[in-house]
Amino acid sequence: MNEVIDVIKRRRSCRCFDPERMPSEAVIQQICEAGTWAPTSRGQQNPIIIAVTNKELRDKISRMNSNIITGNNLVTSTPPGGDPFYGAPCMLIVLVKESPNALYDGPIVMQTLMLAAESLGVNSIWIHRAKEEFESEEGKQILRDLGIEGDYVGIGHVALGYAAKPLPAPKERKKDYIWWAR
Repeated sequence: MNEVIDVIKRRRSCRCFDPERMPSEAVIQQICEAGTWAPTSRGQQNPIIIAVTNKELRDKISRMNSNIITGNNLVTSTPPGGDPFYGAPCMLIVLVKESPNALYDGPIVMQTLMLAAESLGVNSIWIHRAKEEFESEEGKQILRDLGIEGDYVGIGHVALGYAAKPLPAPKERKKDYIWWAR
């Protein structure tokens, strides 16, 4: 089978990370660099990727995300006050400059990051609510503290690490997933 298609079929969302097993900085850098090669509207490269390996900042963002869950009564598999990042020691946050195509450019970077992680043996999961986090004053302050300026929209987080237990088998693909117009 084609190597890229094999990676696509093999990738699963991890919901139980080993918090003690951080991917190496070199591996995280490779994953992030792959994200920079995702296609963007007119090649403008509007997204940015924030690699968070600092445990204090990671835990702060986890609390912010958890507060959004409980504040909005969202349906989630994370218990209130729990870790919405499932113990992942690293997260990659994707933000995109305000633009007409921001909501298209950001998700393709997210997908590219997750496929790159899988190709390097690193588990991942896409976690939402970055938009709400970075619309808040606390989120804006995090960006200022990192030296990031401009109007950015939070797209999502890619939680990274190594699974603490085996991942589930893939679900069967639904029968009417593909339609042909011949």
